[in-house]
Amino acid sequence: MERIVLGDVEIIRVLEFQGPFAPAAEIVPELGEPAWSADAAALAPEHYDPASGAYIGALQTWVVRSGGRTVLVDTGVGNGRERPATPLFHRLEGRFPELLAAAGVRPEDVDAVVNTHLHADHVGWNTVERDGAWVPTFPNAVYYLPAADRAFFDPAAGNGPRGGDAAGAEDTAEAVRWAEWHQVFEDSVAPVLAAGQAQEWSGSLRIDPALVLEEAPGHTPGSSVLRVQSGGERAVFVGDVMHSPVQLAHPSCSSCFCLDPVQAAASRLRVLERAAAEKELVIPAHFAGAGAARVGRAGAGFSADWAR
Repeated sequence: MERIVLGDVEIIRVLEFQGPFAPAAEIVPELGEPAWSADAAALAPEHYDPASGAYIGALQTWVVRSGGRTVLVDTGVGNGRERPATPLFHRLEGRFPELLAAAGVRPEDVDAVVNTHLHADHVGWNTVERDGAWVPTFPNAVYYLPAADRAFFDPAAGNGPRGGDAAGAEDTAEAVRWAEWHQVFEDSVAPVLAAGQAQEWSGSLRIDPALVLEEAPGHTPGSSVLRVQSGGERAVFVGDVMHSPVQLAHPSCSSCFCLDPVQAAASRLRVLERAAAEKELVIPAHFAGAGAARVGRAGAGFSADWAR
């Protein structure tokens, strides 16, 4: 599925990467390998490789054409970034600009960029490097940034790893994560702020008559979803509220990337319950394969009807 039409809104998928990320059992720590194997019929081969035990995911941007405007939902990893804590993203060199052009989008055509949260794989193409400096990729766009994430990840806020004289391996890993988060902010967020193209928001924000941003915290403090309503049809871009369809069957289980797993689970359950009740098409950031699904209640969890 590369293109979706909902009423007067057109949605086009731009895929930066798709393939194995990591052992599935590491992606959702509360679920061991047996849970993935038990769901293999629903997950394989697009979301899980039973032979290797790998989680299969995607990095993607969604182009949304609404009301005569072009909106990008998340911007992927970006090229040439220093991401040593995340080898898959480190100094990545991909074809994203060409893929965006193939979707009929030039950088100057983009009216708005929605960052559902400020992790590295959602803000990377916010900027490009020119003459040794990072500058906004989309010169005419408003970049919508969750205020809670800006406050949390901004190095100027003074957040960082725990201190102490007896820092162990866990503290070292935390320091590495924070160093990368600060680097992400400096090369992919700060230039947008400096250019005066950012609009920070909290609570909810209507972008146009069809598009509304809403907070869904837990994965990060400012994690959000983008709701679409047009012509009697509905969709919700859920960002990293979910990382794998395995979380449909086990909605209380959060990914290893969630900063507040309990709050993330509450947000996920709320989003999925509404999607099932209102027949919203669920469009996550990292689902491989079809990439989007209608969901319905199935016992304590949810089932998926994949859009193709």
